[in-house]
Amino acid sequence: MDLAKLRNIGISAHIDSGKTTLSERILFYAGRIHRIQEVKGGGDGATMDYMDLERERGITITSAATTVYWHGGHQINLIDTPGHVDFTVEVERSLRVLDGAILVLCAVGGVQSQSMTVDRQMKRYHVPRLAFINKMDRTGADHTKVVKQVREKLGADAVLMQWPIGKEDNFEGVVDLIQMKALYFDGNNGETVREEAIPADLKATCEEARQHMLESLSMYSDSLMERLLGEEEIAAEELHAIITKAVQHQDLTPVFMGSAYKNKGVQPLLDAICRYLPSPVDRPIKAKNWANPDEAFPLSPDPKKPFVGMAFKIVEDPFGQLTFTRIYQGTITKGETYYNQRTGKKERFARIVKMHADKREEIDTAIAGDIVAVLGIDCASGDTFAAETKYCTLENMFVPEPVIKMAITTPNRDSGDKLGKALTRFTREDPTFRVMTDEETNETVIAGMGELHLEIYVERIRREYKVEVNVGAPKVSYREAPSQNAEYDFKHKKQTGGSGQYAHVKGHFEPLPEGAEENFIFEDKVVGGRIPREYIPSVEKGYLASLNKGPVAGFPIVGIKCVLEDGSYHDVDSSDMAFQTCARNCFRETFLKMKPALLEPIMKVEIEVPTNFQGPVTGDVISRRGLIVSSEMEGPTTKIECELPLSEVFGYSTDLRSLTQGQGTFTMEFAKYKRVPNSIQEAIVAEKKKANQLVGA
Repeated sequence: MDLAKLRNIGISAHIDSGKTTLSERILFYAGRIHRIQEVKGGGDGATMDYMDLERERGITITSAATTVYWHGGHQINLIDTPGHVDFTVEVERSLRVLDGAILVLCAVGGVQSQSMTVDRQMKRYHVPRLAFINKMDRTGADHTKVVKQVREKLGADAVLMQWPIGKEDNFEGVVDLIQMKALYFDGNNGETVREEAIPADLKATCEEARQHMLESLSMYSDSLMERLLGEEEIAAEELHAIITKAVQHQDLTPVFMGSAYKNKGVQPLLDAICRYLPSPVDRPIKAKNWANPDEAFPLSPDPKKPFVGMAFKIVEDPFGQLTFTRIYQGTITKGETYYNQRTGKKERFARIVKMHADKREEIDTAIAGDIVAVLGIDCASGDTFAAETKYCTLENMFVPEPVIKMAITTPNRDSGDKLGKALTRFTREDPTFRVMTDEETNETVIAGMGELHLEIYVERIRREYKVEVNVGAPKVSYREAPSQNAEYDFKHKKQTGGSGQYAHVKGHFEPLPEGAEENFIFEDKVVGGRIPREYIPSVEKGYLASLNKGPVAGFPIVGIKCVLEDGSYHDVDSSDMAFQTCARNCFRETFLKMKPALLEPIMKVEIEVPTNFQGPVTGDVISRRGLIVSSEMEGPTTKIECELPLSEVFGYSTDLRSLTQGQGTFTMEFAKYKRVPNSIQEAIVAEKKKANQLVGA
């Protein structure tokens, strides 16, 4: 396989922008499938949405991988990712291992909230991308508005590579602004691309659009700028080379367009993927030396070098664990053993498969640049595998913290065992899904990214494990944070006949500024050996151990800086344990002097409603303690961006439907933690106390 002709790409977008519909067309035109299935409306459902729940709800829940081949011998490994923010980790881990991406945008909705989240994820992993404006056949489609939003909201240099022929119901095809040819898509499924001269009525507009494109591209090439000024003819190959370089440096976002549902504009996008997005050879690999994590470790996509790969996704399978792996260096061979760099354990790669959604094809070897699945190995999501032990580790993926909790119980013990198996499996598969036991109530609690996230897992437990579970009302993950400084001077003395315990710490606690990245900072300012160096980490351990449960209502403590300035010790009675105990007791006593306050998760919510319902919806948002950020009319609909406390959003979809006669939709994602108003804090604390009393009784 020629690595320069391999493309590992993902399709990402806001929910309902047409990602899966686009993936289905790519599979069809590349000859991978012979009949197009739709996401909604009859049939067996789209190929990449293979779970029953995905087909019933018409949404993508889990990312699916496949491989297609395009003109010129190009191999494209394609991952279709979910759009709903609750499944954001699927996008996160896919983008971590991909070399390029397609950002799908709705021609009517433009840049929506999840488009911005996906954009941040692409930038986090430095993934070059192309943009595809989908649904050009819909009423209200406006490609120029979408490009303007990409520039303003995403800060990307978006440049149109095509111009539409007709719009809305009359959308017929596109004009290629590089070749200056009109492209039409004939046949029952748009499989035949017909080139024609540009329609006379569009000639002047397309000349102007091409000029604008050339001026934008000249910012990346001095020679192109000179030739433009000299009004010379510019060859298409020269333009392709400039675009490729600018895309791969993540400077330029070329914009293509079409209607995947109406089978228009997909083949030119496939050409652009092969032409502009990088191969594994073009992408630097970030790895760290195992022995010295601060030191970069050079890797290259060379099949002859020692194997290095990342297990980026885990799925339980009837035949054992299925581990999706991206190979960064070397070759893997069926039956060989490789080392998990985190655990040091040897794992035998007994079976290697190429995935096509839920179907698989057995292979004997796979080389650098490939994405495959390995059956039966034991590992966690994000683990690095290598041919040698203690070799190197790859840069890990970002995993957001869960914001919502829910108690889950079963009616009998047999069901409890099955539930335990299900929860163990789901926590291995999904790093944003957490399971814990409430110490006070002894209930099993599941935590996730949103109501839909937990609802899907509960439904999967019922269907896949045949367990009838009872679910408690969703609970908000509050935090406790200090609001003022407090000094401490605390001694811990204990005499018990033999050697006693003695520790003395002195310093101050202060709140961290709002929005600080760290939740806890420890600063050691002890001089002159007043506390021996070996006991300083013990003090930090004691403070850290106190953060799990705050004194206000038992929620985790965040946003605190602990400064140790002075203290004393005893030659015989001081120990690691004495200083840990001292720090814990000191923290418990001093934290209450800092006027601790509750913080609640605030969600960034984007609501789309018919304009005549704007007033009631805005009023309802304000009544839920919401803050309106912006309100924008787009034809017959209004887009309202607001910030709402998570506790006020439970069940909001039903309320929004009643307010808008079933026509309103909304999406949300976690934005930040913010202080709870005093009256509400008192109610939360009272409720927590009451619950504790009931448990005690």
